[in-house]
Amino acid sequence: MRSGADYLRSLDDGRQVFFDGGKVASVTRHPAFAAAARSIAHLYDIAAAPDMRDRMTFTSPRSGEPVLRGYQIPRSHADLRARRLFSETWAEATFGLMGRTPDHVAGFFCGFAATPSVFAASGRGFADNVVRLYETARDRHLYLSYAIVPPQIDRSRPAHRQSDPTLYAGVVEERDDGVVVAGAQQLATAGIYSDWLHLSCIHPLQPGDEAYANGLVVPINAPGLKLYPRRAFAGAGRNAFDYPLSTRFDESDCIVVFDNVFVPWEDVYCYRDIAICRDQWRLTPSHAYGNLQAQVRYAAKLRFMIGLAKRMNEATGNDGHPAVETAMGEIAALVSIVETMAQAQEIVATIDADGVVWPSRTTLYAVMALQSEFNGRMLETIRELSGAAMITLPSSAADFADAEMRRDIERYMRSAKGDARARVALMRLVWDFVGTEFGGRHQQYEKFYGGGAFSVKQNVNRIYDYARATALVDAALALPDVAMPDTASLGPMPA
Repeated sequence: MRSGADYLRSLDDGRQVFFDGGKVASVTRHPAFAAAARSIAHLYDIAAAPDMRDRMTFTSPRSGEPVLRGYQIPRSHADLRARRLFSETWAEATFGLMGRTPDHVAGFFCGFAATPSVFAASGRGFADNVVRLYETARDRHLYLSYAIVPPQIDRSRPAHRQSDPTLYAGVVEERDDGVVVAGAQQLATAGIYSDWLHLSCIHPLQPGDEAYANGLVVPINAPGLKLYPRRAFAGAGRNAFDYPLSTRFDESDCIVVFDNVFVPWEDVYCYRDIAICRDQWRLTPSHAYGNLQAQVRYAAKLRFMIGLAKRMNEATGNDGHPAVETAMGEIAALVSIVETMAQAQEIVATIDADGVVWPSRTTLYAVMALQSEFNGRMLETIRELSGAAMITLPSSAADFADAEMRRDIERYMRSAKGDARARVALMRLVWDFVGTEFGGRHQQYEKFYGGGAFSVKQNVNRIYDYARATALVDAALALPDVAMPDTASLGPMPA
């Protein structure tokens, strides 16, 4: 198994990360990225622990060695449950705050490899490639991130009608040994921490967009591949007491620039094919596997959220107030919906003709369609419950070091349940979840996790079992006439 130390060593491979006015010499040593890298390394250590072997691994059919269960193609409902428990273990280790851990894109490649016939429509070699890429990633315990959305330059025009044909990432040269890719793509969350980048497109493409209708992988340190992370929430001036989440779990969303990156044919599984580029998401279980992991992760995050609210209410002495109990009951109901919908995806899963288990897509898209609404409601409720608690705190952890300041803090900022330092630590945790830049990024992330809510709702509409629903209506319309009694012959109603 790959250890956390193995993983951290692999990050110093010459990858090109550009941040804060210059090139990052080492992701593992830069103050903006080092702690999050260690958080991911901890996940590998969890998976490699001997006492976690049954939960976190399965046996590779090719090598016979234990590999990450996130790469298991489920052949039974029990396999699907095992995948959920694997992802749940990692999600709870990061409190649901790292959405693109290695099991996310692993799920997509499981789905691709489970249905290679989709890719064989363009040639048997592409189907062979996607299976081989999956097996290599599986057996080497690799971490893949993906960039599958074009940059927001001019969404009123298709890819091939942008002002410059190399604004969106696409093939600009075809060679005997491979292709050359130029342009940019987003949103490579955790790209700076990954081994491979998966490039494709999930947005609808039109005739003329063939150069952008590809599926391929490329090593993160490939010549010409450049990563531009957004502003980091960790780094100088941030300490783990005042920013307990920002400092540890900021996974860094990135724009990826392909500066004439060469990709050998063996690393390409879809090439200039608009239909297959579209069908990879809907005719394979890839989208369902990847987003089942996402919902398991989200459920863990919501458990953490309601736990924060519970501890905050206990600290303020409001836990038994009827209005607080009502508000917490609503949060608990919403959290329970997400938790049970994640489990329902495996309970009502289907098995295809090849013996591959597909999570219930109706269940998946139904909960994803409501995710942005649920998330906003719960965060607003926590803000209401907190009152001024999160904004009447000492300026920093350093205030406890001054004797005069500490006396006042300990006297006036303690809680009904503990001393001032414990209360401040709790409220800092809540504020980092709700109110900091880190918290704001997470609110935006969950709001648009599946794209615009309208598109997810359209997915539910497309796959819902309307035949069963309308059959009920038709049955009601076909009910036979009912012979009504002759009420006049029955005489007057008794008084």
